[in-house]
Amino acid sequence: MRAIGVNGSPRKNWNTASLIEHALAGAAKNGAETEMVHLYDVDSKGCRSCFACKEIGGGSYGRCAVKDGLAPILKKVSESDVLILGTPVYFGAETGEMRSFMERLLFPFRTYTPGYAPIFPGKLQVGLIYTMNTAEKDLAVRKYDKTFAASQDLFGHTFGICDLLLCTDTYQFSDYSKYLSTCWDAEAKKKRHEEIFPLDCKRAFDLGVKLTAAASGS
Repeated sequence: MRAIGVNGSPRKNWNTASLIEHALAGAAKNGAETEMVHLYDVDSKGCRSCFACKEIGGGSYGRCAVKDGLAPILKKVSESDVLILGTPVYFGAETGEMRSFMERLLFPFRTYTPGYAPIFPGKLQVGLIYTMNTAEKDLAVRKYDKTFAASQDLFGHTFGICDLLLCTDTYQFSDYSKYLSTCWDAEAKKKRHEEIFPLDCKRAFDLGVKLTAAASGS
């Protein structure tokens, strides 16, 4: 069994990456071979709208035709059993790198037929992790809940299942005094990070366990 984690954050050692690592650890506990990909290290762009993945009888039907740094990663994902994606929220949505990855991953498997019927040939259990400064109580006010639900629906429709994990009110800086960020209570952020973030990491670990268990049919 293979589980691949995709980090859509430019940081390799902060909230998002930590949660993905815990999810992969949960997957490894169930015997999965795991790998982490940092999108900001990959030389790639978003969908080029070439439609080669839609051309009937074409050599790239059902897969992205672009040959760049993302191509081997997309191949690995299509051959995996579990996909765990993590992204911070930038301006109310996924990071640009994660959104580009989503375009390249999802579009080839969705057809221009009624209901956009998916043609993904395998089975893929997906976990989608979001980290954000916003407090949980403000998600609906900012309409973040609709954004997350839309992405969850895209993955669920394409691959069959997508679990969502939200990590809210995160600790953004190790030293808030260095940055103009007076809308945040630095001490409250630190206290929450010390008390709540470990629980979020445990939820991520449990997510990895759950997804691999579902992939193995246990």
